Amino acid sequence: MTIRPIHLLGSSPLRERAQEVGKVVDDEVRQLVRDLFDTMHAAKGVGLAANQIGVTRRVAVVQAGEQSEPLVLIDPVIVERQDEATDEEGCLSIPDIYAEVTRPARVVVETTTLEGARVRVEAGELKARAIQHEIDHLDGILFLDRLSPLKRRLLLRKWKTLRKGQTGLLREVPEAATQP
Repeated sequence: MTIRPIHLLGSSPLRERAQEVGKVVDDEVRQLVRDLFDTMHAAKGVGLAANQIGVTRRVAVVQAGEQSEPLVLIDPVIVERQDEATDEEGCLSIPDIYAEVTRPARVVVETTTLEGARVRVEAGELKARAIQHEIDHLDGILFLDRLSPLKRRLLLRKWKTLRKGQTGLLREVPEAATQP
């Protein structure tokens, strides 16, 4: 099990567009996926993008609920969007900050599997929201960017207050967090 530190708001990899993986899925990508799942589970998240652990490759993972199938996203592209839904979002890179975000309620995403096959995955509800949130990360977009300027300023002020006296842009995720 490898749990990696999570980059926090202000860390440059969060604002970079991640690089395509391409057709070859190698052991390095497989290890990255394992690290993403280990870190996401330890932090009790529903998704995690590679740039959140400082790796600017287009790889993310989603598992929207314990009963949900784990989803690996490699070079994901949303090819269909339907309807709209507004719900609360948070982010492992901006802990304790939440806001209502409007996104498509259903999506179809084209992604590469760990075996190298290109597939389409349909998702709705929380899984669709998590997929879109993680793809935004891969594009250097944070959920705060989807808010009105006023709401974004208020939440950034709250973030600064929460971070007062803290230094560094990495958050260590304790392995003990995985224990019930």
